[in-house]
Amino acid sequence: MAYMMSDEEFDAAAAVALELIPPRLAARIENVAVFVEDHYQPQAWEDPETTLLGLYEGIPLTERGGEPWAMPDRITLYKDAILEICATREEVIDQIAITVVHEVAHFFGIDDATLHRLGWG
Repeated sequence: MAYMMSDEEFDAAAAVALELIPPRLAARIENVAVFVEDHYQPQAWEDPETTLLGLYEGIPLTERGGEPWAMPDRITLYKDAILEICATREEVIDQIAITVVHEVAHFFGIDDATLHRLGWG
């Protein structure tokens, strides 16, 4: 059963979850903005049933060449998908924290296969 939250409650839970990111990791994150959207809209080449909890969009640190024009990288949290798998506010906060750490790992150039092996998949 999906947990229900208003947009404001979800944003507050996300703020709490972002505080759970280990300080050593958080200190290394630069020029990354976090957004919340209701749901992921699959791209034309993706299965229409694709569901994501979060998405990293940007240039991973391992691929950067000092682009002075680079826009901030973007992490999007998908509220409906996160709420669908949670039963309590605490689970929502934990899932947001896990999702953000997963997406931040992409910022650092870590791929999905490695994240799955490390238990963050």
